[in-house]
Amino acid sequence: MSSARTLEAIQYTRGNLRILNQLALPHETIFEPVLNVQDGHAAIKTMKTRGAPAIAIVAALSLAVDAHARLEKNEFKSVDEAKDFLLSSLEYLKTSRPTAVNLFDTAGKFATLINKLVQNGAQEPKDLVMPIVEAAEQMLVDDVQDNKNIGKHGAEYIVNHVRDKSNISVLTHCNTGSLATAGWGTALGIVRDLHRNDQLKHAFCTETRPYNQGSRLTAYELVYESIPSTLICDSMASALLRLNPSVQAIIVGADRVAANGDTANKIGTYQLAITAKHHGILFIVAAPSTSIDLSMQSGKEIVIEERPANELVTTTGVLLDNNQSTTVRTAAQGINVWNPSFDVTPCELISAIVTEKGVAVKQPGQTEFDLKAFLS
Repeated sequence: MSSARTLEAIQYTRGNLRILNQLALPHETIFEPVLNVQDGHAAIKTMKTRGAPAIAIVAALSLAVDAHARLEKNEFKSVDEAKDFLLSSLEYLKTSRPTAVNLFDTAGKFATLINKLVQNGAQEPKDLVMPIVEAAEQMLVDDVQDNKNIGKHGAEYIVNHVRDKSNISVLTHCNTGSLATAGWGTALGIVRDLHRNDQLKHAFCTETRPYNQGSRLTAYELVYESIPSTLICDSMASALLRLNPSVQAIIVGADRVAANGDTANKIGTYQLAITAKHHGILFIVAAPSTSIDLSMQSGKEIVIEERPANELVTTTGVLLDNNQSTTVRTAAQGINVWNPSFDVTPCELISAIVTEKGVAVKQPGQTEFDLKAFLS
């Protein structure tokens, strides 16, 4: 059985939060302090922190450290002041990444908790602040355990449903590992479990243009943990599946899953699902149940975030001669740019949705998932 070392992207003790600046990876390892909700919002908006679970956790913890500091300084003069700060901060944090449902789920749960505490007769500001601090801290603990359950369920499903159990390679997209979560990861957590159980021959990861989360982050994690792996560019996926029969599953994460299983994930996911279907291999979505949005019946209702044009027409790297970071333009001046951050994969292309609660599959003869029944 292989051992596993995982990276740490979120460092927290009560009153103190530091996040790994993922824009600097893989060239530099820089942890930056998050002192308030403004810092948390900026870290998420600029993608220093990314990955749906990590976004929600950093948002929650940024609110926790901010509110805790204000409480320590006696800045809240009343319960109403504390309530107004907490609720307005949650609304502000929601504007950082509109597609990631985990963030909205957390904000909704925290708002419900705050209102309940007020209704139950909170007497002092600390009666609101400390339960929010404790709830944010619990998210950090729970996410790691949820991810490990996802890894276990997903690895078992793959081994039980591939054609050749003795020759399992997988392909993954974007980054869904320790850097995108509190630890272990979702889709990459499944890869970790396969590797730990000596059931993985090889892992392939895409570059994941235009932000290169695959080449910068997933490749970094795979190398760090000595998992046998190879990087490909996004346009090589179909050729890989045609030429390498050991690749028997594509595993991706999710930023939002509709009730029927339609899944919003990093741009490029949809085309991977199409090629998986054509080549007759598994296409698996791995996500915590908080990524499932039962209020949306299908992917048609999911808002797709569009990112700045410069992400597509420039690239940042390190010069080999002096190890200095630089940004260069790679496209013609004046060209128009369309840069959606996500696409939606139709449920009929998805083999299974793996959560911490187990594996959701479609009923025989059905093209859609019944995720409401799965979660009930």
